[in-house]
Amino acid sequence: MAAGQGSSGVNYTRNGLTWSDAVRMNEIQVVGTHNNYHLESPPEAKEVQAELLDDVINYYYSHAALDVQASYQSVRSFELDIFADPEGGRYAQPLVVTRSKTELPLQEVMNRPDTKVLHVADADVWTTCHTLMEGLTVVKKWSQAHPRHVPIPIMLEFKTAETGSGGGTEPLPWNDTALLDGLDAEIRSVFSPSELITADDLKRDNLTLEESVLQHGWPDLDSARGRVFFLMDNSPGPIRDAYTAGRPNLEGRVVFTNSEPGNADCAFQKLNDPRGEANLANIRAQVRAGYYMRTRADEPLTTVLGNDTTSMRESAFASGAQIVSTDFPSYGPSSRWHVDYAVRLKGGRAARCNPVTRRSNCDGQALEPEEYVRN
Repeated sequence: MAAGQGSSGVNYTRNGLTWSDAVRMNEIQVVGTHNNYHLESPPEAKEVQAELLDDVINYYYSHAALDVQASYQSVRSFELDIFADPEGGRYAQPLVVTRSKTELPLQEVMNRPDTKVLHVADADVWTTCHTLMEGLTVVKKWSQAHPRHVPIPIMLEFKTAETGSGGGTEPLPWNDTALLDGLDAEIRSVFSPSELITADDLKRDNLTLEESVLQHGWPDLDSARGRVFFLMDNSPGPIRDAYTAGRPNLEGRVVFTNSEPGNADCAFQKLNDPRGEANLANIRAQVRAGYYMRTRADEPLTTVLGNDTTSMRESAFASGAQIVSTDFPSYGPSSRWHVDYAVRLKGGRAARCNPVTRRSNCDGQALEPEEYVRN
């Protein structure tokens, strides 16, 4: 039995989730996409965008819609960059659009008082979903149509002030309890408790969240199917501090924070670089302990334009991190740079047994129904 799991034969149930000797939800590995809402700017905006951004070439990429990624690219982790817009309209007329005289985003949508999804305020704003609830609704509809999918982690990067955008709108700081409460409410307006996995589901009486995860582990995979859970992409700092204020174990919260071992809220860690023996060994150790981990397979465009396109990818898969994040979930997008590169699991599958914590009873062929593989 893998480290971080409870005693053999012990069963526990909460919010429809179970803990037993079955394969757990953290004992698999999936591919996720980085900034997977992102669309490249239209040609008529590129000159202005280059004036607003350094190294603008790094912004020349597009992803398919979220449900298309899930259906045809076997993506099972999403990452959305979010901007607070509690009064609405803050990001409705970005500089790059007004200066280039390209079409404004749908004003009816942008003027709503809710959380927006974009990359760089005023400079890189094209997206397949303009609001968080829009993107989450797409994911929910796909999930309901594929109820046996493995649990889907959704990374949220809480965007703050940025440089290189040439002035314009200043993003609202997220280290505000009211804004964070509003974010939780938005997520819960889309997903019901039975469609979510939260810290409250994992925490046991008299234990911290971290102690609960390390001693009892994550829920059984089968009980977690058809659900999503949310992870904070930001490093520990003011936003995490505000989110955990008065809630050291994320009591009542929706998002798992990116934390560090020894903290009460530490169930998830983001360690982006799996390269080198020390980094690889560290990620493997955290996975064995029972933490949920995310690492990256590439750093665009450094990876595809460099002399070594595969070592980071292979280290990421070997690390056992449950989420291997990439900007290239399929072949084709990298070809514009004269490189054929992608990050995919064998056979185009959506999940595989975790190479670090794999149990003898994990059947990689049965992690999702065959009909879910459509790529």
